[in-house]
Amino acid sequence: MVVTAIDRSGDKLLFKIRAPIFVPGNRRDMLEKAKSFKTDFIIPDLEDSVPYAEKDHARDLVQTMIPTLVKHGQNIIVRINSLGTGLAEKDIAAVVSNDITGISMGKIRSTGDVLSYDRLVGAAEQRIGLTIGVIKFILWIETSIAVLHAFDIARASERVAAIAFGAEDYTQDLGIKRTLSGAELDFPRAMVGLAARATGVTALDTPYVQFRDKNGLEQEIKRVQKYGYRGKFAIHPDQIETIRMQFKPQPDEVEYACRVVEGWNVASSEGRGSFDLDGNMIDVPIVERSRNLLAEAEELS
Repeated sequence: MVVTAIDRSGDKLLFKIRAPIFVPGNRRDMLEKAKSFKTDFIIPDLEDSVPYAEKDHARDLVQTMIPTLVKHGQNIIVRINSLGTGLAEKDIAAVVSNDITGISMGKIRSTGDVLSYDRLVGAAEQRIGLTIGVIKFILWIETSIAVLHAFDIARASERVAAIAFGAEDYTQDLGIKRTLSGAELDFPRAMVGLAARATGVTALDTPYVQFRDKNGLEQEIKRVQKYGYRGKFAIHPDQIETIRMQFKPQPDEVEYACRVVEGWNVASSEGRGSFDLDGNMIDVPIVERSRNLLAEAEELS
């Protein structure tokens, strides 16, 4: 069987999402504050940050607040409760509208889960006259079985724009401690990053829970970038700028990429397939990587 990635080149999420921030869906005060957040996406949360007794209230509040957030220029992706809670269908019916870009689903375990969400969201789109497929998905990979099936999960629906690694649920599932070094997360992070790249979606990393530790956040971002992650969830507004800046191509990277492309243009005009730059041999893969970085820098400028 030939396996190919779904073409998602038209999804506006792919380059833009860098620092989505969770806002508890049962907290009107925090949703009001979110109107002024300078980030790419607000994630009103109906799942983990909301006590069970507050679920109905949170759903109603988020439904009410979404148009207000949009009027203040915010892009919205709502995290809903998982299928296993029995609340997912009500959440979807409440939040699907032309005002949201997507829905985030936790506790994904199989492609069957994704297809179930696809059907539920499609039915909601149809009911209100939206184009079928316009609502995109961010799927959380946060259990051992999900990590092992991340590739198939990521390509289960054309709605999938990103997959997110969830460290807290993953370590709980394995019955292991989450350490400051994060060494226990290297393998699943790599698997999720590979699955995202192989299927043409964005890899987003788990929140950094020590939200006052800016240096620790920066170091963790550098670590996950090596696995292909393009963004990271924030849980506090003070994290947003750090995440946004760290996931943008840095000035020294842009300057070097320009030199690579310029050098390649000269070399190729002379019929050479490689050239020397600062003692390093530069050939086609490095040139393509540099071009991609420059395109990303322009997109995010």
